[in-house]
Amino acid sequence: MKILAISGSLRHDSYNRKALQIAKRMAQDLGADVTEADLKELNLPLYDGDIEAQGFPESVVKLRDVVTTADILLVASPEYNYSIPAGLKNALDWLSRQSNVLDGKVAIIFGASSGPFGTVRMQIDLRKVLADLNVFVLPQPQVHIPFAQNAFNDDGSLKDEKLHKRLKFLIEKSLRFAEKIKNL
Repeated sequence: MKILAISGSLRHDSYNRKALQIAKRMAQDLGADVTEADLKELNLPLYDGDIEAQGFPESVVKLRDVVTTADILLVASPEYNYSIPAGLKNALDWLSRQSNVLDGKVAIIFGASSGPFGTVRMQIDLRKVLADLNVFVLPQPQVHIPFAQNAFNDDGSLKDEKLHKRLKFLIEKSLRFAEKIKNL
């Protein structure tokens, strides 16, 4: 399985980038081929129909190309103002235009935040958007990393072994699901 990893946080040393590195290693250990798209590095313009009418910008073409080759999106994202960060939502808007390159993909979503809810509200909104784009997201398990400022060891691993196991189970289950629907 080919996985494209994306952090919804643009901040270099964010909790979600740390969590994404853990998830990437887990997926690789399970035999997945994992690449990463850096939304900050891509520097996508804000979606604008006038820009789209002139053709996709180079950064959008790059993102669409790597999404097209992926079977699964692995998304670790923070929650900003109870919802999806603008950079991630903007990327989804560009990916859905003309031919929706997300159609039929599987997404693994999770997130870390410094608050007590650990991205629960963001994940609700992201699930709605992805469902509309015909992206499959398993309903369970859900992985939320609350109080992220205290969640990681110095080596970048998760302190909470139950949370680590839950994330691994989500990845395993999503890989199995993606394999089952790959040729539908």
